[in-house]
Amino acid sequence: MSTKRISFSTLLIAAFLLGACGGAAPTAEERPVTDSQEYAAPMEEPVAEEPAYEEYAAPEEEAPVAENYSGESVSSSAPSNSNSSQPQNKREDEPTDMFFDDYGTNPIIDTEDDHLSTFALDVDTGSYTIMRNYLNDGNLPPEDSVRVEEYINYFEQDYPQPSARQAFSINLDGAPSPFTQSERYEMMRVGIQGYEVDDFDRKDVSLTFVIDVSGSMDMDNRLGLVKRSLEMLVEQLRRGDQVSIVVYGSNARVVLDPTPATDKGEILSAIYELRSEGSTNAEAGLKLGYKTAMRAYEADSINRVILLSDGVANVGKVEANAILAEVQGYVDEGITLATFGFGMDNYNDTLMEQFADNGDGFYAYIDDTGEAKRLFVDDLTSTLQTIAMDAKVQVDFNPEVVSRYRLVGYENRDIADDDFRDNSVDAGEIGAGHSVTALYEVKLYREAYGRVATVHMRWEDPDTRQVVEIEKDIYTEDFAYDFREADPYFQRAVVVAEYAEILGDSYWAEDSDLDDVYDEARRLEDYFGRDDTMEEFVKLVKKARREMRW
Repeated sequence: MSTKRISFSTLLIAAFLLGACGGAAPTAEERPVTDSQEYAAPMEEPVAEEPAYEEYAAPEEEAPVAENYSGESVSSSAPSNSNSSQPQNKREDEPTDMFFDDYGTNPIIDTEDDHLSTFALDVDTGSYTIMRNYLNDGNLPPEDSVRVEEYINYFEQDYPQPSARQAFSINLDGAPSPFTQSERYEMMRVGIQGYEVDDFDRKDVSLTFVIDVSGSMDMDNRLGLVKRSLEMLVEQLRRGDQVSIVVYGSNARVVLDPTPATDKGEILSAIYELRSEGSTNAEAGLKLGYKTAMRAYEADSINRVILLSDGVANVGKVEANAILAEVQGYVDEGITLATFGFGMDNYNDTLMEQFADNGDGFYAYIDDTGEAKRLFVDDLTSTLQTIAMDAKVQVDFNPEVVSRYRLVGYENRDIADDDFRDNSVDAGEIGAGHSVTALYEVKLYREAYGRVATVHMRWEDPDTRQVVEIEKDIYTEDFAYDFREADPYFQRAVVVAEYAEILGDSYWAEDSDLDDVYDEARRLEDYFGRDDTMEEFVKLVKKARREMRW
C-alpha cells in the first residue's frame, strides 16, 4: 500500500467524479587568492512570519516532460510552492503557533541554459530534530519545516580527512537513484570535510549565553532543558575559557559578568537560579549579549554569543534582520552567533534560523538531553571553533555529458553564480571537523563519457583572513553502476534525502512513498550495525509511515 499523501485538490476532483458517476579523480588543488576583501554581510529584507497551517495549494504546472527517446534534453522546471502546506486533518494535540518559512523546491535545470550551480554551505541541523520531536509526539512535521540539506547533514558521512596542507577535502561520488521510476537519473554527492581539531588543541573560548527567560519558556522542555544543556557544556570547559550570562524577558540584564571557567560552581549557580519572567524582548537580549561579549572579548580566543530560546519575539524589534542590524558592528568584529531552539507550541524556527545565518553561525534545535550531549559534549569543539567563514560551493556541469541537474535542498542558501568569487557576499560557516554534503540529481546523455562536473569550494580563513579556493573533478567512471554497489554512506544520504522530500511534499517525490524508503533504510541498518542514529532513523521512518496512513 502506498503511503504517499493525497493532496486536497486531488480529493476535490475525486469527489466531483464520484458525484457525477454515482459512485578516481585528481586531488584537490589549493591556492591562495589575492583579491581578499574585508567581510561585510549584506542585510536581507525581513521575512514576514507566516501562520504554520494554511490550506495546501497544489502546483499548477504539469510534471516535467521526460527526455525524448534519443536522449536529448528537454526543458523542465519545478513548480514553486509559495504557500505553507500542512496536513489537512490536524490533530487536537498537534503543536500550534509554529512558524516556518516555505522556501519552495529547486527546479531541474538544463545545462544548456545554465551549467553553474552555486550555494552557501550549511551545517544547520534544526530541521531534522524538529521532525524527530513531532514524530515522537505522534504527529507529522509541517511540510514547511523540512529543509532537506539539514536532514542529510545530521548524519556522519565518513569522508577522509584532508591532507596536512589543506583545511578541506572535496569528496565526489554517485550512483543511479533507486527512487526514480520513469527514467534513469544519477544521484551525485558533493562532500566537504573540514580538518579536525583535537579537544585539547582547540582555542580558548569566551562564551556569552543569552538566555530567553520569558513566560513562554516556563516549561521543563524549554528553560528546564536549557539549564541541563548548559550544565553539560560548562562541565566540558577548561582553564582559559570564560563565560558570561545575559537573560531577557521584558527587559535584559547581566546575571553573570565574565567569569573564568575554573569557577564552575559560580557559573552553574547562576544557571540553576534562572526563573521565567515577563514578555520576550529578544532585541534587548541580543544587544546586551553582544555588548557583554565585546567587554569579555579575547583577541586570540573564540568569541561567541550563544542564544537559547523558543524564537518568540514580541517586544521591541521582532524581525531577525532588524534585530541583527543593531549588532552588526560586533559581528564584523568577529563575535559569532550560535542559536539553539527549544520547545514546541509557539516556536519560531524562522527567526532562530535567520539569526544564525546572518550572525555568522549555525542553528540547531535541542529536543532532548541526548541532542544536548551530542552538541555540547561529543561535538563541542565542532560546535565552538569555526575553521571557515563565508564558505560556498560552485558546481560547473559539463554540458557535453550532463543534460540536466537539480540541487536537492539548499533553497534558502542560493547564491548568484556571478557572486561566487565576490568576497563581500555572505555565505556559510563551518566548524572544526564538520562535514557538509549536497546531493544533485543529474541526467547524463546516453553513452556520454568523461568529466561530469568540476566542483569549486571557496572560503575565508577566520584567523588569517586569507581567501582560499580548491577544486576537484568528477568523471563518469566515479559513478557506481548500481545503487547498492555505492558507498553505504552515500546510499544513506540518498535515502534520507528522499525521506525528507516526501515529508516536505516535494514535487519531485510524487512517485515515491515511505514504503520504499523504509525498505532501503532497513537494508542499510544491517550494514551500519549498532549505529544509534541509523537505528533511530529507521524508527522515525516507520512512525512517519504510520502517521501518513492516519
